[in-house]
This record gives sequence, structure tokens and C-alpha cells, in this order.
Amino acid sequence: QVQLAESGGGSVQAGGSLRLSCAASGRTYIFGCMGWLRQAPGKKREGVAAIERYGGTSYADSVKGRFTISRDNAKNTLYLQMNSLKPEDTAMYYCAADRPGRWRLCSSQVKEFDYWGQGTQVTVSS
Repeated sequence: QVQLAESGGGSVQAGGSLRLSCAASGRTYIFGCMGWLRQAPGKKREGVAAIERYGGTSYADSVKGRFTISRDNAKNTLYLQMNSLKPEDTAMYYCAADRPGRWRLCSSQVKEFDYWGQGTQVTVSS
């Protein structure tokens, strides 16, 4: 059993920064592709960023240059550093991960993963 738990969300003004973390617990191992996705009210869930097992990254065009995804495999933790936040970044942010035996193209366009967190809310005011 694997659990993913996000933290670090909150409310900030436009131009501010937040750092999201996603800690894995339970039966942990080095996951495959991991990602951050978000969903705003009334909108479909969208991929924000993804990172391969050993570091290759992919970002949605809307966050390139502002967000940075990283992971610490030793700590089974995923991060998302968000800078220059905009009101349109307001959403529930979810972390997700592939099981270790799953090999596939890891990109920010991936929306289906094996494991999911419960989400953390990010609100950016203008």
C-alpha cells in the first residue's frame, strides 16, 4: 500500500512563491514517472510538470520558466517550486506517481498514474 501526501499549499498574492512537497509512505520504493497535476473549479485536470526516475523533466507551457519540479528518491519525496505565481495558477494541486516497473514516456501531458495524493489547495490573489 502506497500513500502520497501533499503539503505546502496556501494563499499568496500574485508574484509570490510556494513550494509544494509530496511525501510517500507505506510500501515505498523508487517510483517511475512522477508528476504534479492541477484542477481548477469547473475545469479539467491538467498536467503541470513531470519528472523521470532519474531527473528528466517536462513542463506545461503555462508554467515553463516559473515552476521547477524535482525529486529526492532517497526520501521518496517530490517537490514543486512555484515562482511568479499568477491568479490563473489557482487550483487544487495533486501529486502522482507510477509504480517502479512501469516504463513509458514521462511528460507533463500524462494524466493517468498508478498512485495519487489527496491534493493541496493553491490560491493566488491579484
